[in-house]
Amino acid sequence: MVSLILGEFSNNMRDTHSLEIKKFDELASQWWDQAGAFRALHDLNPLRLQYINRFTEIASQHVVDVGCGGGILAESMAVLGAKVTGIDLAKQSIHIAKQHSLKSNLAIDYRYISAKAFAQQKPHVFNVVVCMEMLEHVTQPLEIIRAIAGLIKPNGWVFFSTINRNVRSYIGAVLIAEYLLNLLPRGTHSYERFIKPSELVYMVQQATSLELVDLSGLSYNPLTRHAHLTVDTTVNYIVAFQNRP
Repeated sequence: MVSLILGEFSNNMRDTHSLEIKKFDELASQWWDQAGAFRALHDLNPLRLQYINRFTEIASQHVVDVGCGGGILAESMAVLGAKVTGIDLAKQSIHIAKQHSLKSNLAIDYRYISAKAFAQQKPHVFNVVVCMEMLEHVTQPLEIIRAIAGLIKPNGWVFFSTINRNVRSYIGAVLIAEYLLNLLPRGTHSYERFIKPSELVYMVQQATSLELVDLSGLSYNPLTRHAHLTVDTTVNYIVAFQNRP
């Protein structure tokens, strides 16, 4: 009986994961439309890049973007001189990312592969690992965190950004963004997958040797399309960890 229950649970997890990937495959053509489904990511991207460079200058460094999507952040890091690899399990997003990097004349290594499989291929070879707006879309964030820890070099940097889980984030990231302002397709986010900052820090510290360096809020006004860092982590937040030996 226990094995049957565990098997059904595992199948449900796989089905849910497949549905999440399907969402992004269906939206893949909009990745580089700055007025489309991913416009908030385009607006947040300069701030994400600024945050990363605050801790480590990424020029000439080996960087992997886990959950790279269509390559918005990956391309901006490559423009600054980073040697960038982007990985994702949404096949159509990887296709779009490859096409756009050719148009941009950027040498980015995009791969259709899971974080776990890639960490087995490339253990501890990257100076910087970024995982932005991705953990809230996976069923097993701890597995992603462990894989990321397997990718980073000693003294390397890891950056996450995701969404907090509370009433305010539900109102802002789901009701307003998806249903009122139509900034995102309805169903983009599942509230139960949002992660509190304390939960993320706990998972990282329990599963890896990464040390917390900074935790900041990301404030975004969808009407003015302005984003800035803040101490308020109630909705969106970004975190920096270092792999100190």
